[in-house]
Amino acid sequence: CYNNAGICINQPAEEMTFEQWKKVIDINLTGVYLCATAAGRVMLKQGYGSIINTASMSGHIVNVPQPQCAYNASKAGVIMLTKSLAVEWAKKGVRVNCISPGYIGTELIMNADHLKPLIAQWNAMAPMGRVGKPEELQSILVYLAGDSCPFTTGSDIVVDGAFTCF
Repeated sequence: CYNNAGICINQPAEEMTFEQWKKVIDINLTGVYLCATAAGRVMLKQGYGSIINTASMSGHIVNVPQPQCAYNASKAGVIMLTKSLAVEWAKKGVRVNCISPGYIGTELIMNADHLKPLIAQWNAMAPMGRVGKPEELQSILVYLAGDSCPFTTGSDIVVDGAFTCF
């Protein structure tokens, strides 16, 4: 089960409404929880399975310059949810892992005019000098979904071109 949910509201914390905060948390964290536990119930009955949650490098760092406290908190929550479920289900044959992508140049991001200044700044800050490509996540997802890693559970694999290294 690949569990991917995410929205971001770039709003300074002191200006963010509770409704905005709740919307981000409900989609990014509660949504992942609901999907993971629904899939987990099926997998637990069959005695095996793999759940892969999408967190973010934002669960490890505070992104700049965009103000996104709710997004960062929600993605850190996904990482801890992943670890918690992995521990609960490890002896029952269900593996739970997550990936934490960095900035990924999806068509939506690359074509958004309001993000172009941010993309330039991200590229300038990135050790590799660029955002990632969506296809650069494929092999890690195949690895986590397949049977070649039966001892990998509770892991958060950061795929960010070394962005979080400093």
